[in-house]
Amino acid sequence: MTPQSIVIGLPIADRPTSRDFYRDVLGFEASGEPADDGVPEPLQFALSDTVSVMLVPTGGFGWAIGGRPVAPAGQHETVFTLAVPSEAEVDALMERARSAGAEIVTEAAQLPWGYAGTFADPDGHLWSASSGEG
Repeated sequence: MTPQSIVIGLPIADRPTSRDFYRDVLGFEASGEPADDGVPEPLQFALSDTVSVMLVPTGGFGWAIGGRPVAPAGQHETVFTLAVPSEAEVDALMERARSAGAEIVTEAAQLPWGYAGTFADPDGHLWSASSGEG
């Protein structure tokens, strides 16, 4: 079976804060009609024709995870990696994240697979910026 599309759902605490972070740091644009808070509902960002990220308020996330608790901050099973073409773009992305108040988990540095750094979004989800240069 080949999936027609993949939607990555992530729990969030605050819709406007998350929308602003994903727009200003990652350059993602939310689609859809604004809800009463001015943020599109659902809060979703298309990453490609078949992959999107949907940010779901923590209180409503239980429908997808069968009532299980959302993982506490600091516990991670997933790291999302943004492949960028150069070390300069890794540094620029890390600086945008830092300026937006993101926790820098690992500073950008040369690693065995390339140049990379990792930061946490406002809800603690890990994002890595990586370039194959080096």
